[in-house]
Amino acid sequence: MRLGSFSETLGAAPLAAAGWALLFLNACTVGPKYVRPTPPAPIPPDFKEAQGWKPAQPGDQTLRGNWWEIFGDPQLNALEEQVNVSNQDLKAAEARLREARALIRVTRASEFPVISTAPSITSLHSSTNGPNVPPGTAYSATGDFVLPFDLSYELDLWGRIRRTVAAAREEAQATAADLETARLSLHAELALDYFELRSADAQQRLLNDTVKAYTDALKLTTDRYEGGLAPKSDVAQAQTQLQTTRVQATDIAVARSAFEHAIAILIGKPPAAFNLPPRPLDIQPPNIPPGLPSQLLERRPDIAAVERRVAEANEQVGIARVAFFPAVTLDGTAGFEGHSITTWLTWPSRFWAIGPTALETLFDAGRRRASSEAALGAYDVTVATYRETTLTAFQQVEDNLAALRILQQEAGQQAEAVASAQESLRLFTVRYKGGVDTYLQVITAQTIALANERNDVDVQRRRMDASVLLIKALGGGWNVAKLPVS
Repeated sequence: MRLGSFSETLGAAPLAAAGWALLFLNACTVGPKYVRPTPPAPIPPDFKEAQGWKPAQPGDQTLRGNWWEIFGDPQLNALEEQVNVSNQDLKAAEARLREARALIRVTRASEFPVISTAPSITSLHSSTNGPNVPPGTAYSATGDFVLPFDLSYELDLWGRIRRTVAAAREEAQATAADLETARLSLHAELALDYFELRSADAQQRLLNDTVKAYTDALKLTTDRYEGGLAPKSDVAQAQTQLQTTRVQATDIAVARSAFEHAIAILIGKPPAAFNLPPRPLDIQPPNIPPGLPSQLLERRPDIAAVERRVAEANEQVGIARVAFFPAVTLDGTAGFEGHSITTWLTWPSRFWAIGPTALETLFDAGRRRASSEAALGAYDVTVATYRETTLTAFQQVEDNLAALRILQQEAGQQAEAVASAQESLRLFTVRYKGGVDTYLQVITAQTIALANERNDVDVQRRRMDASVLLIKALGGGWNVAKLPVS
């Protein structure tokens, strides 16, 4: 069949005029141009708590995508890799990103005309007994064969469609940053749980060794009691000390089990199917380069997500202002209509019509003005959220830099305290064996020594946790350049 070209159907002159009108009118965009909000205060040249912080040596200590490898723990590396593959929260975040990207294509479709068709075939036979029909008139059946093509296209005179597409694109970028924030948080949570578990293993080993030592001490007091060299109260004190320490050693298993179960969930496994063999914490915190405060705004995915939503809110302000201007739609229809199948698709059966329609709201009781004010309010909310997120990011970096610096000093002091407590325990034990001191001095020295040894392990745990939190606060090696273009 011969349908003819689209220009022949609609006519070349109307199409040319409409095309020039589109090129001219689509160049106008109503609404504010986006300007990235400034931080709430001038950015300092360096972090306050990084004074005297030594650059990482060697250079391969720089944070990268797999930032957990900086700790040099193969078991941790293997667990972290499973997060990307099996964690369900991460899968949900990835699905949200796919949804946001699909919505870009949904909004972008409005930039093009919608063409539809609704072919119909109708057979009509009128009643010979109808009103105003002369008696004896004979009617034959008639047909109506229609093949229409309808076109509808909104002329984006004021930029509403362009801003809607831009808003969808910015939301997709924000969602991509949300994904990276979730990824960073999950990896950091796994590292924290892992070091907590290894710290529990270290505490367990310390308490098990202490139980053995206290068992020997109980034997010593029992032998001295049976030899008439010590009162029975010494045996009772030694037994109490031993049983108390056994309770502490048993209680550690509660915390360790909880951390092991948490790790199982993070890597997408049921706790019953996951087991991590005991191994005490035996690594030192790495030297982490904090970089410059000005770089932090580019390295935090949560800051990037909020900034992209500020840009999206700016587009919504423009969209709200467009409502004050008339909406112009170009509508057209063309096709073929005949009274029979033989004449349906012939050239004389063609028809077409085209023309613009303008719609302007004359009265809405202040609805558009209220919508515009609401969009401005929402924009101000996102700006304030951006600035607050920026301040929080600086605080988190400073907190953990301070924690690492102070805990490093504390670790040295605690090591000296442990050595002193152990020496004190040794001296009091010797003096007790020689009958110079009572067993109360030994009990006191044992309690002090154990408390210092446990605190030494805890300081090490806190240093590892602060290292993980500092890496998280620095963005984990991420950069805004990794945001998708669309």
